[in-house]
Parts: sequence; structure tokens; C-alpha cells
Amino acid sequence: MFVAASQGPEGPLVGRDTETRRLVGVLEELGSGRGSVVEIAGDPGIGKTRLMNMLAEVARQRGVQVARAHAIRGSTVAYQVFREATGDWPGPDQSTTDDEAVFRAIRARMADLAADSSGGMLLLDDIHLCDEASAQLAARLVRTLAPGPLVLALAHQPRRTGSVLLEALEHGSRTGRVIRIEPQPLDAETVAMLLDHWHTSEGSAGVPYTDPTRRHATPASDSASRRPLNSPEFAEQLHAASGGNPRHLRVLVAGGWEPEHWPDRPGSDADGLLREAVAMTAELDALTPDASAAAQTAAVLGDPFRPEDVAEISGHDLDQILDALSDLVRADVVRPVASNGRFAFRHPLLRHIAHERAAISVLLTAHQRALDLFAARGVPAVQLARHAEYLVGTDASVAVNLLARGATEVLPDAPATAVRWLGLALENLPSGDRPTAERATLMLECSRALSASGRLEAARTMAHEVLRDHTYLAEHLRLKAYAARAAAERQLGRFAEAEASARTALHTLPRPLPAAAAELAFEYGFLHVFRGTYREARALVREVVSAATTGGEASTRGEGDAVSVASVRVLSAFGDSYLGDTAAVMPALLDSAQLVDGLPDSAAARTPELLAMLGCTELFTEQYSAASRHFRRGLALAQAGGPQQALAHCLLGLSYIDQEAGRLSQAEQWALEAERAAHATGADDAISMSKAMRVGAMVWTRSQHDSAAVVALAEESARTAQPGWWAGSAAMQLAMVRLIGGDAPGCTEALLEGGGGEDLHLFQPNFHPMLLAMLSTAALFTGDADAAQRWARDGDSAAERLGLAVQRAHVDRAQAILHMAEGEHAMAAKLFERAAHGFRRGGRPIHHAWTLVVGAHSAEGAHGSATAANWLASAMNLADVHGAVRVREEAAAAKSLLAASATFDNTVTESPRPDITALLTGRERQIADLVTAGKRSRDVAEQLFLSKRTVDAHLARIYHKLNVSSRTALTRLLLGADDAGSE
Repeated sequence: MFVAASQGPEGPLVGRDTETRRLVGVLEELGSGRGSVVEIAGDPGIGKTRLMNMLAEVARQRGVQVARAHAIRGSTVAYQVFREATGDWPGPDQSTTDDEAVFRAIRARMADLAADSSGGMLLLDDIHLCDEASAQLAARLVRTLAPGPLVLALAHQPRRTGSVLLEALEHGSRTGRVIRIEPQPLDAETVAMLLDHWHTSEGSAGVPYTDPTRRHATPASDSASRRPLNSPEFAEQLHAASGGNPRHLRVLVAGGWEPEHWPDRPGSDADGLLREAVAMTAELDALTPDASAAAQTAAVLGDPFRPEDVAEISGHDLDQILDALSDLVRADVVRPVASNGRFAFRHPLLRHIAHERAAISVLLTAHQRALDLFAARGVPAVQLARHAEYLVGTDASVAVNLLARGATEVLPDAPATAVRWLGLALENLPSGDRPTAERATLMLECSRALSASGRLEAARTMAHEVLRDHTYLAEHLRLKAYAARAAAERQLGRFAEAEASARTALHTLPRPLPAAAAELAFEYGFLHVFRGTYREARALVREVVSAATTGGEASTRGEGDAVSVASVRVLSAFGDSYLGDTAAVMPALLDSAQLVDGLPDSAAARTPELLAMLGCTELFTEQYSAASRHFRRGLALAQAGGPQQALAHCLLGLSYIDQEAGRLSQAEQWALEAERAAHATGADDAISMSKAMRVGAMVWTRSQHDSAAVVALAEESARTAQPGWWAGSAAMQLAMVRLIGGDAPGCTEALLEGGGGEDLHLFQPNFHPMLLAMLSTAALFTGDADAAQRWARDGDSAAERLGLAVQRAHVDRAQAILHMAEGEHAMAAKLFERAAHGFRRGGRPIHHAWTLVVGAHSAEGAHGSATAANWLASAMNLADVHGAVRVREEAAAAKSLLAASATFDNTVTESPRPDITALLTGRERQIADLVTAGKRSRDVAEQLFLSKRTVDAHLARIYHKLNVSSRTALTRLLLGADDAGSE
């Protein structure tokens, strides 16, 4: 990457490779004696002056004479920019303004520059600001540049450049006389590079660094971003907000930009914002009084705005406002929006600066008039609240009401804004000796908003504050307060505290439980899901569902209560699927899905876990399309600025679906995003589960040589997860990667420890068939045939109870492996085929391919080598399509063994045999040699100072790699003897 003027207050010149190469090309041409006209054109702040600086610096380094000047806005001195560039006025009379004389004098001065041995350069910056005489002269020079080693470079904003000069430049560009360079917005990667530079240069002069990790003490204050300044997520968000404009980027960072408040607010540091935005404030200060007043009024209205509204609020007549808007358009402060008669600021940042620069009296008057105007039109409360926010000190009673209403409306889309408004409302709500029901309601809504914006500790504190003296609370408020407290504790992973809070309230309620307990029952049941003990809460959840669905009650419910009822019904279906009660869940699931699909986004977002939970229910019942739809809806709500609690849940759900569907790289990416989201909200359990989900993709996409790293990540995930649902999921992933890696004892250990014993009661029952199948295969590989048969029978019974096709396929494959080990290849091949078909029908291409690889040995025994080769070819094709490196490696190894077996069986003369032992590790080869020599496992263990269990585990891996099922087959394969003796 070419970098010139690499260090300075603005940081390195990055992201301008194309532009710098073209400018260096201009200098190369100059060194060859050829001059040119260079036009650098673009919006304010895009980096035109930086490129001019680079051009001047490199030119001077090459010995080129450089004359340079900036046009001055509003100058009344004719030829100002040329006077400044030449140092003294050329010609006999410095006061002359005779156009022809000036032209000849400037041409003479330029000829002097070009006469230097290295050539000359005249750089004119901000030429769009120059006086009319300078513009006319510049246009003439562009058209008639004298030949020789001279560069004339002009930087300007095309929207503000006069027509004469603009036409000359355009004509020159079309004819090839002008080299036009138009700096483009920086891309996200370049923005990240600049942020990283500023982050590492914190405290150095000129670096616009504002600490993004600060936290504010009250919910009314802005919640600073909890992402590091140089994180990829922050860089992408800031890139979008700045539009890739370097100046916007610097100003936003200096102003303490916070993504959760953009574009409503520019940041939390107004002084830093204005200090860095001097170029933009200069634009506004140069406006006429009428244009300046119109800009300030438009800044109050927000983008886009109508001229009629500007006139109404400013008190000026419409013609006067239209004239002012014409001035603003010419100054490129505002731009027309399509053809609907509305206007918008060039960039939201410029609007914010105009607002910050306005006098307090002007702002208050304008916001009050805007509020009155829009209230009369009946606009939504969220629009009124944006003006009430500035009037809270002048009319608190009206402002508090509007802020509360606006916060409720905006919470699903912008919870951080809801926090700010509710905090202001609470600060300005009259307080007495005791909290009122109104204050409690606002506090509970604020707790919900804090939680939705990812500020879980603050949400917990707010919920506890409501309950500090709950004797004044009506029952419905008291129940909501306990539910909010339980939710905050659960989201922070404090399950014991969450259960205690929920139980405290539930014990005070009459039986049967009223429908008003739906929100609290949801939290109680959901908590038990996370703890892996949902069975304890099942009866209570069903009781509330029954009460909530009694006739006539639904029609009188508000939106919040309707969502609570929908949530508890989804939870009931989710719990049944979690427990493996397929018969009970299917009708309830259909009903729940219709209920949730009928909710508007604003309602669905009130319980952020709702969509994630529905998606999980569908996932558990193998309805992946429906699950993906609901996960994506939840993700869209969160990414649009909505509640953040369920962001990691939805990302993890999508990761699992893509992992199972063979979209492995996307699955890994979802898991990484989930981990970042979990870090942002402090959800430690979600962090552990994100790593476990990433492992589920990595085990297939990584080579066998990377197995140790994959297992290490799986072990870290299982070690750091709290006991409960996600800890069980982490243990399941660990068991899987160990089994695929050949560590059968480790697989068994992970399943029995993670599942709480042989009944696996700590694991989800709807995954029991798969887990029992894994135990069966692991037991076989460790030499315990009896245990393998027992686990397989238990898996078969569990699969029969569930009736889920993919779970059945896992059991079929385990049973096939048992038959293959006994040499019953006909039965094994049949079961392998059935398992592969089940995985294929269930949309599990990786397991389909893996089944073909594992079963190739039996396919050969039952149907011949051609069939086995076809199985392996299909597996390799699937592996290539889905990027399953591990499957391809295993299929290639099995293919080599198949070829070696065919060579051995058909050879009648001495010929070299393929080196099949290359598939074994050093230790495995050592053990294979001893077994081939006739030693039993105990003897091998004693000789190599290993345990018998470790030797058996190595033997299981050897059998798997070499596609043999006994010591006899192993000896025959390695020695090439027709009869190697008995076992």
C-alpha cells in the first residue's frame, strides 16, 4: 500500500492506493518533461486536501518547485488565490486587474516554475470558494495550459464550483486534457485501520480518541458503547454512520459516538464534537442570516423536512424560506430529497452541528412550536418525544408524559433511546415520601429498556429499586417487578437469585394461578430451562397457560399482557419439545407459531426471547425452515437497534441450523457473532455456548492435524459453562469432537459427566437417541461390546418414543457399526443405507457423507468394492461442496484402504504394496506392530507403560483408520499373510 505523509495529526493516509498511484503517475510524467492538469473533486471532508498535501510533499522530495494556495471564502480581492500562490503579484502594477495582463503574468510565472530542471507545480485548493476573477482565470488556464513540465492541480467541491470553471474541467476530462481524481468513501476495512491507529495512539496530539468504555451512572445518561474502539463490529457501524467520509469519521469519534443512539444523537461529548468539526461550523458560519436561521430550524425538525414546516416554526413567510433554502442548496448544506418537495442535510452530522450551534432560546422556541405543530397533526408519540426531550425543563408535566409514551413506542427499535427518555421522565417526575404507581411503572419500563439495550446490571438495579418498598404496589405491578428482577438475574447468569425472586412472588398467589402471573410464570419456566430442570416448572407453566386461554379474557388484554400470554404459551411448547414429548408439542407448536406470527414487531420485541424460543422449539422438532424464519426475525429486530438479550440466542440458533445443513463456514461466522454479542452484554453462558457451537463446525472444516486445537476449544467451552442447559450442550459438543477424533474414552467421559450419569438426565431428552448412539459407538471402540449393545438398545427405544427422523438415523448408524464389528456386513450395509437416507431426507449432508465413509467397509463386504467406491465418491463430493475437510480426509483414507485391499486380493506375483501404515501415528504403529506380533492389550500396556484402556482406545482408532474390525484382520492386512492365526 502506498502511503505518503504517513504520520500526522490525522493519522496515516490509508485507503487511497488508486488515487496515490495516479498522482505518482503524474509526477513520473512531469519527470519526463510532460505537464498536465489534475482535478481532485469530491464532497467536503472526503480527503481532497490530504491528497494535495501528499502530492506537494512527494513533488518537493523530487525537487519540483511547488507554488500553492487556498481560496478564501467570501474574498473581495480579485485573483486572491493566484496572488497567494505566486507570493508577490506578477507584473509591473500589483493593483492591475486587466484580465489579459493578469493572464500573461500568471502564464509567465508558471513558465518560470516549469523552467526548473525538475519542473513545476501550481496547486490551488478549495477553488470552488474563489472569487469570480480567479475562477475565470483558472478556467482559461485549464483550457490553455502552456506546454512543458508543469502541473496545474485544482481541488474543489463540484456542487459549489462555478459553471465556467466546472464546464472547463468537464470539457478537459472528456478530451483527456484533465486527469480527474474523485476520492471515494473509505471502506470498512480502512475505517478499522484508522480506528486501530487512533486507539493505539490514545493521548497523542490531534488524535480524536474518546474512551468508548466509560459507563454512565444514571439510566437517563447515554449508555456508552461497550465495544472497544478498534473492534470489527464498532468499525463496521461507524463506517456506516460516517458514510466512509474521513472527516465525518474523525468528528464522530471525537464526539464520543455511540451506535445505539445514532442517528438521533451525534455522541456524548459535545465539546469534542465541535472542536473537531471546525470545518463544518465554518460552513454554517458563512451562511447569510436567513439561510442560517432556516438551517437551525431545519435541524430542529430533523431529516427530511418540508419547507412549509420550516416556515411555520420559524415564523417567516414561505417565499423567504424558499429563498433561504436555495442558498443552503447552493452552499451544499442541504440537498433536495428525490422529487417529493422535501430536503435533508448533506449528512446527519451536519444537522447535529447546526443544532448544537443554535442559541438556547432559538432551540427551545423551535422545539415548542414543532411539538405543537406535530401534536395537532396527531403524529406518533415517538416523534413528539424527540421535541419533548428538549422541553423537559420548561414544561415537565407534558414532557414527562410524552417521553414515557414515546419510550414505549421506540423500545423495540431503539432501546437505548427509550432508556434516555425514561431516565429524563423519572428525573422530572414529582416525588413524594413514597414511590407512586406511575413512578413504579416508569421504572419497570426503564428496567426492560435497559435490559433490551444490553445494560443488564443497570436493569437489575432498577428492578431491585422498585421492590425496595413494594407495599404500595398493586398486585399486577408487584408481579411485573418480580418478573423484571428475575429476568435481569437470569440474563446475568445468576440462576439461584432469579429462582428465589420468582418463587417469592409465586408463593403469595392464590391457586389456580391467575392469568396476570403469565410474565412471572414465563420467567420461572424459562429459568428452569436454563438450569436443565424444566420438568419442575412444567405443571406451573401449564396452569398459567390454561388460565390465560379461558374464554372472553383475551379480548380485554392490552398489548403487553397479550405478549406475556403468547410468551408463556410458546414456553409451554418449548418445554414439551425440550423434554421430548413430541406428541404433546406438535399441536401446541402450530398454535404458538400462528400466535407469534400474528404479533407486530413492536409487540414481539417486548419479550426478546420469544422468537428465539419459538425457533428452538421448531429446531428441536426438526422443522428447520420454520426455525430459521423465526431466528432471522429475532435477529433483524436486534440488529435494527432492538432488544439485545436474544441476539446471541438467535445467532446460535442460526449457527446450529447452518451447521446441520452443511453451511459450515456460515455456521462458524454466526457463532463468532454470537460470541461478540454475548461479550457486549456480559452473558458468560452465551460466550461458552458460542465457543461450543463454533466447535461443531470446526470439527468438520479442520484437518485431522488440527484435532487437538478443536478439542481444546471444546474443553474450554465445557469447563466455563454453568451447570444447566447450555453446559449440557457444551458437553455434547465435546463428546462429539472427541469421538470423531478417535478418543472414545473421552467421549464416554464427557457424556456421562455432562449428563449426570447413565440416565443422561441433565441432557435434553429430545437428543437422547443421538447421545446413546454415541455412547454405543464409544463403548465398542473401547472393547466393551456388552455396553455397546445396551446403549444401542436404549437409543432405539428413545428414538421410537420421539419419532424424529434424524434422531432415528443416528441410532441406525450406531447399530450398523455394531453389526460391522461382528462381520455381519449385509445387515450393517442395510442399516448404513437407512441411516444415510435418514440424514439426507433430514437435510444433514455432513452426517450423510460421514455415514457413507464409516459404512464403506460393510458396503464392500456386502456388495463389493464397486459399491464401496461409489459410497466414498459420493461422500467426497459432499465434503467438497460443503467444505468438510475432515470428511474428505477420512474418505480419502478409506479409498486408499479399499484400493490396497483390492490389490492384495488380486495379486498373484510379488509387487510393492501401498504403505497403509502411513495413516497411523507413531504410537498407533507401535501398538499395531505389537498386536501383529501376537501380544494382547494387557501385554502391550505393560510394555509401553500405558493403561489397558488407553491401548484399547488406540486399537479402536487403528481399526477405524484401516477399516478392519478384529486383530485377525489387522494382522492379515499388515503382514499380508493368508492365515495369521487366531486371536
